[in-house]
Parts: sequence; C-alpha cells; structure tokens
Amino acid sequence: MDRLINLVVIRPRETQLLLFTTSILFTYITTLSTAQELLQAGFKATPNPKISTFQPLLNDSTGNFSLAFLRVNKTQLALAVLHVPSSEPLWLANPTDLASWSDHTQLFFNGSLMISDPHSRVFWSTPTNGDLVVLLNSSNLQVQKKLDQDSSSVLWQSFDFPTDTLVENQNFTATQSLISQNGLCSMRLGSNFIGLYANFQENYDQIYWKHTALEAKAAIVEGQGPIYVRVNSDGYLGMYQNGTTPVDVEPFRSFQRSINGFLRLRLEPDGDLKGYYWDGSSWILNYQAISDTCELPSPCGPYGLCMPGSGCSCLDNRTEFRSGVDCAPVETGNFCGEKVVKDNFKALTRSGVELPYKQLMQYETTSSLEQCEGLCENNCSCWGVVYNNASGFCYVLDYPIQTLVAVGDESKVGYFKVREGAGKRKRNAGVVFAYAVVGGVIVVLIGIIGFWTYRTWWRRKRNQEEEGDFSPGPYKNLGSASFKSIEMSSR
Repeated sequence: MDRLINLVVIRPRETQLLLFTTSILFTYITTLSTAQELLQAGFKATPNPKISTFQPLLNDSTGNFSLAFLRVNKTQLALAVLHVPSSEPLWLANPTDLASWSDHTQLFFNGSLMISDPHSRVFWSTPTNGDLVVLLNSSNLQVQKKLDQDSSSVLWQSFDFPTDTLVENQNFTATQSLISQNGLCSMRLGSNFIGLYANFQENYDQIYWKHTALEAKAAIVEGQGPIYVRVNSDGYLGMYQNGTTPVDVEPFRSFQRSINGFLRLRLEPDGDLKGYYWDGSSWILNYQAISDTCELPSPCGPYGLCMPGSGCSCLDNRTEFRSGVDCAPVETGNFCGEKVVKDNFKALTRSGVELPYKQLMQYETTSSLEQCEGLCENNCSCWGVVYNNASGFCYVLDYPIQTLVAVGDESKVGYFKVREGAGKRKRNAGVVFAYAVVGGVIVVLIGIIGFWTYRTWWRRKRNQEEEGDFSPGPYKNLGSASFKSIEMSSR
C-alpha cells in the first residue's frame, strides 16, 4: 500500500520533469532548425527577446558550429561563431562594440554582412559586395562571390580576423593578433618568435612571454616571407615559413597521441595561452604556456606581490590583500606635465622582490641602488625601478606598477612611485566609510535608548493606573493652564 502511494506521488513529478525536459529539448532543436546553411542577399534577422543564451542564424553542414546572436550581460548582443555542443564562442564580430539585445538591432546581408540599429548606427560590417554567406565545417565564416553555378571566390573570412581564439588548421599570421576578452593582453608574431604582450600603458606593450623557433627541422630564411603559426590536428602548435615542414613545434599534451576531438587555442583574460580539446562532453586542458601563476602579467593586481606557492599580498605591507580588490588604485598616464614631479608621488621601497619577466626587459648597469633610483626619481615617465645589488642590473619601469614576485634574496630591491592623489583618494574613501559606520552605530544606539525609555515610561504609567493613582474620567492635558491652576490651589 505504501509503495502504491509512493508511486502515485512520484509519477506526476516524474511526468512533469519529463515534459519540462522534452519542452526544453524541443525548443532547442526547433531553434537550431530555424538556422539556415546559407545566407543570401536580402536576409534579415532580429534578436528574439525570449532567448537568454544564443540564437542560431547560420549552421555548418555538420551542426557543430553556428553563426548566432550571443547574449552578453543580459542586455547586449555580439555576433558570434559558436561551438554548438559547448556553447563556447570561437569568434566574435564586434567584441569591443556590442549592440543591444532589442528589436531595434538587426543583422542583414545585402552584399555586406552588417549589424546595425537603424535608429542609431552601424556596429560592424564586412566591406564586401558578395552573393552569399556560408559557415564551413572548420568554423570559418565566409562571404563569397559566385563565379558560376559550381564555383565562387572568397571576398572575406573570419579566419583573417581572429579575436581571442585559434581553432585547428587556422593560420595565424604576422599581420594578425589575438586579444584577450578583457583587452589587456595580446598575442603577436615576431620575425622568429611568438610573443605575449600586456597593455599596461596606452601605446606601450610589455612582452611577458616569448617562444623562439628552435628551427630543428627547417630554418627560417631571411627574405623568404614572414612566419605563421597553425594549430595542427596532430596536437601541436606549429610555426612555419614556407611549405609544410615546421620550423618549430610547440607540443600539446595530446601530441603523438590518438584523440578524436576538436582543438582550440585561447588567450585567456589572465594572460595565459591555453589549448583545449573537446572530448564529446567537455573541454580538456591540452596546453598551457605559463604554468607558474607568478609569471603571469599581473596575477595580484597593481602594486601586488605574488609569493610562489603562498598567494598574494601587497607591496606596502600595510594594505591587506583581498581577492578582486587592488592593493592601490589602477593608474594610467605618467608624471610628465606636472609642475613638480617629487610633489606628486611618494616613494615606496621593498626588498626581496623582482620582476616576473625580467629576462625580456631592457636594463642599465649601475653601481648602487641610489644611482638606480636616481634614473627614475626625476624621470617623469618612470614609475619605478628594480635593482639587483649582485649584478648591478637596474630595470626601469615605464608603466604603472604591476605585480612583483617575492624572492628570498634581500639584495633585490624595488623603488616605486605611488601617486599622492591616488593615495589620498583611497584614504579619504576609508575615512568616509569609517564615519558612515560610526554614524550608523550612533543612530542605532539612539533608537535603542529611545525605545527603552518609552517602554519604561509606559510601564510606570500602566502600573500607576492599576494602583489608582489616576482617578477615572476623561483625558486631561497635564500641560494646560487650567489643570496647573487646579493643582496649585489644592496645595
């Protein structure tokens, strides 16, 4: 009997769950089925307000990739090529200029593929005069011009304009760059190397990782064209100049292993370069350029100190490091144009520190720490120096101070400028917050005392009424002149 009751109770719930799951699956399949495999002139689409993730518009023939409206921060829209099984964006048309997710925004193709709001402006477009738009099985989006019934030429393709991701068999050239999602880091090619750069200062990029071609199987020949790289389906990042023989091989973990998964390489927001493969249900980490957290561009934020194996702290030793909160306000610009340079900053010195990528930085040799500091103190474009007393190397930082690395060698000393205005703003904010807290406590105490006083008075009044101290009758105003005269005459 109990079992029968349980079945009666559980089955409706299971039925509801099944119906809900079926509804979701049906909606997903229906949404995908509305996407086309070819866009021709006259195509137009607007975002569906009921969709919370992405809205497919154009599929490849396998169904693994889709050109779609991608919903960003609930209210914004990016045009993206997605890996459908994981909903992972592989390419974005307008990463820095998002449109709004509204019926005013539209995508249309009339020779040029374009995202626009007729009431405001064009967000992005391809400078083409094509006949059709196709999405290849490689995830490459193309605008093509028909030459005849069976052939066409490529006028534009997304593989020529990567954002933060490379996929397998996609060439990456010296004219291109990968930009991290937050815009702080980039990947570019040199004459014989792959470089990762941090944008710490406007118009100034600091290289923090460099991989130079080993040229083991083929040599780079000067004058025979620039190098390019490609994520090879055999599990490595190959560097090439001409032909199919790589001048360098950067192996992934799956190198020389048989895997059946789609490969991609992404420049992460923290500045690391990571490779992944899709195993059918999730992305598996397959490559990592920087394994030591302290070697990332700024893992602990401005004026932070990265302690290998022990997390983060702050350079000034007085500010408590909290995740997501910088040790000092983020600064830009420099001290040039200010009347008296020394009056606009305070000096912060710290021993036992060094730069995480000092081998990639230029330096000068000085005979003392004082001489090294002097190179920066009166230099309005300098934010600090790091000095090695053993070697005499003096590293000059021409950008706002980022994370340093803690070392046990006290002969390695840093001298850093902290803008006075920034410090004052930070302290003033702390003082305002402290005053607000104290004021709030005082208000609460006053409220408690007032309530306690009222409650005591009311109890005394009630007790007096119960004991007959007040004669029954209508209410009398004890402060009125007539009552006072009666009270005085009775005495």
